[in-house]
Amino acid sequence: MRHNFGAGPCILPQEVFKQASQAVLDFKDGLSILEISHRTPEFEAVVSETVSLVKELLNVPSGYSVLLLQGGASMQFAMVPMNLLPEGKSAAYLDTGVWANKAIKEVKNFGTANVVASSKDSNYSFIPKNFEVPADSAYFHYTSNNTIYGTELFDLPKVKIPVVCDMSSDIMSRPIDVSKYDLIYAGAQKNIGPAGLTIVIVKDEILGKTGRSIPSMLDYRLHIEGGSMYNTPPVFSIYTAMLNLRWLKSKGGVAEMERENIAKARALYTEIDRNSLFKGTCAVEDRSRMNVCFVMENPELEKPFLKYADENGFEGLKGHRSVGGFRASMYNALPITSVHALVELMQSFEEKHK
Repeated sequence: MRHNFGAGPCILPQEVFKQASQAVLDFKDGLSILEISHRTPEFEAVVSETVSLVKELLNVPSGYSVLLLQGGASMQFAMVPMNLLPEGKSAAYLDTGVWANKAIKEVKNFGTANVVASSKDSNYSFIPKNFEVPADSAYFHYTSNNTIYGTELFDLPKVKIPVVCDMSSDIMSRPIDVSKYDLIYAGAQKNIGPAGLTIVIVKDEILGKTGRSIPSMLDYRLHIEGGSMYNTPPVFSIYTAMLNLRWLKSKGGVAEMERENIAKARALYTEIDRNSLFKGTCAVEDRSRMNVCFVMENPELEKPFLKYADENGFEGLKGHRSVGGFRASMYNALPITSVHALVELMQSFEEKHK
C-alpha cells in the first residue's frame, strides 16, 4: 500500500476513482465523459449538482454566485484586480508566501498593491499579526493556507472593506462563514477534485464597478450569465469534483472533515515535537492542518529518511525547495491510518539512529 502525502494534484477517495474511471468508459449510452457534449442535459445536470453541492457544503448565502472556471488560482491572481480594482485605486494584500506574492505582482497591471504585512524576512514561517488595512482600499486579499511553508490563517482579520481569499489548499477542510467574504477562489486539486477546475464564489453586488473594459473570458459577470459555460468547461474535472463533493457530503460535510483533519494534524505534530530527530519549521500557533512542514535536527539524515519512507510505501514527503526537509500534505481524502503509519515510520527511524 502506498500512502500519498503529495501536495497536489493530490489524493482522492478510491470510490471516486472507481466512479470516474467507469464514466471514462461509459457515461451515457456508451459515450465517455471525455467525449460527451457539454451542452447535453446530462452534463448540464452535472454542472448544476456541482454548484448545488458547493453551496450546500459551504452554506453559501443568497446573493452569491458559484462559478466553475479554468486557469487555476494563478488566473484568479489577475481576474480579481481586473474585476474589483477601479483605475487608480489600491488594494491591500497580506504577503504570507509564494502564491500571495504572485497575486501581489499581478495587481500592478491594474492599480496598486499595498502590502500591509509580510513574513518574507523569516522565510514565511509565521502569519503576520496586528496589521492595519487602509480603509480606502478597494479590497483586502489574503491566502488562507500556505502549502509551501505549512502555515494557515484560521481567523479572518477584522476589516471593514471587501475581503478576497485564495482558499486553494484548505477549502472544504473546515466550515467557513461565506457571508464574511466578497470573493473566494480555489484551485480544485487539493480537496475538491483533479486539476483543471477552479471554484469561484463571488458576491454579485461587488461586480461591474471598476469602470474598465474587461475581456469576455475574464469577466465574472459573463461567466455568471453563461452558467459557467461561456466556453467549453473542463468537463471531466467538473464531473470528478461532483463525485468527490458527493463523497464529502456522505462523510458528514465540512464539519466532519474538520474533526478528522484536526485529529490527523494533532497526531503528526505531536510526534514531530516528541521525536528527537525532527523539528517543525513554522510558528506553532500558525501550523497548517493541510501541509505539515518539518526538517531533521541533523540535515545529513534527510536523504536516508526519504529513502526509508519510499521503501516503506510513502509518497510525496519531500519538502518544497524553498523550505527543504519534508512536507506531509493531509487533505480530506487522506485517511488517519496513513498518518498513524507515518508516525510509526518516524518512530522506527528514530530507533535506528539513536
